[in-house]
Amino acid sequence: MVTEGAARDERFRADDLDRTVWLPYYLAHWSSRVESAATKGVRDSALRLTIPRSQGRWCADLLHNPLRVSCIQSGTWSGPLGSERGQQPFRPGLVVREEQPPFRGYTPHFGRIEIRMRGVVTERSMVACWMVGFEDQPEPSGEICIAEIFGDAMEGDVAAVGMGVHAFRDPALHEAFATERVALDPAELHTYAVDWRRGSLDFAIEGRVVRHLDQAPDYPMQLMIGVFDFPAKAVDGDEDAIPELVVSHVRGQAPADD
Repeated sequence: MVTEGAARDERFRADDLDRTVWLPYYLAHWSSRVESAATKGVRDSALRLTIPRSQGRWCADLLHNPLRVSCIQSGTWSGPLGSERGQQPFRPGLVVREEQPPFRGYTPHFGRIEIRMRGVVTERSMVACWMVGFEDQPEPSGEICIAEIFGDAMEGDVAAVGMGVHAFRDPALHEAFATERVALDPAELHTYAVDWRRGSLDFAIEGRVVRHLDQAPDYPMQLMIGVFDFPAKAVDGDEDAIPELVVSHVRGQAPADD
């Protein structure tokens, strides 16, 4: 990984997450660390994120469409308890329920970021890897989505892989998110990457560039990696399915012209 320009290679070789780099919670300021904790394991040189049937819903009283999630993130920030300032607000009027101390475990600013992962997804689940601004001010809020795969978007052996930019509150960006149809099985390990340079982004799958954008956030960003379950999409026969995301490595390199 790249932390303020220094390359690092995360292989998940210990028996748990490196807590100087990762937090096993999902946007805990809108919920709490207890209620947003990931179901996780690190074994056989891989991170495993799952959503067992017993896992509760995230922000159950705030979301019209129920959501369950296991996610890790490499940074966090929020305003004080009761304030409306926090990373990735998902609707107007949210207030901080549990203040989060600033944490910058992994906040690259340009470089090549790649993740090798596989996911077990059904019509009610998805896996994703994305980067977001620290958002201690409103403007550094943009998102680089490296890969997002919904199980209900599969067509035979072709996956719709979401990638691109979400501008959110960054006036220097414009919305540029799309899905690319790629022949791959998300249940098999594949490498997804972005080459992030000043003013440009190249998105690649297995080393092949599949999308180019002439824009890019220009501030440090943290990484988010997660598996999501949407109970409202349940169909007969999937009650026992356990969504899973397996990550074999996360790697960052400084840009070639750095």
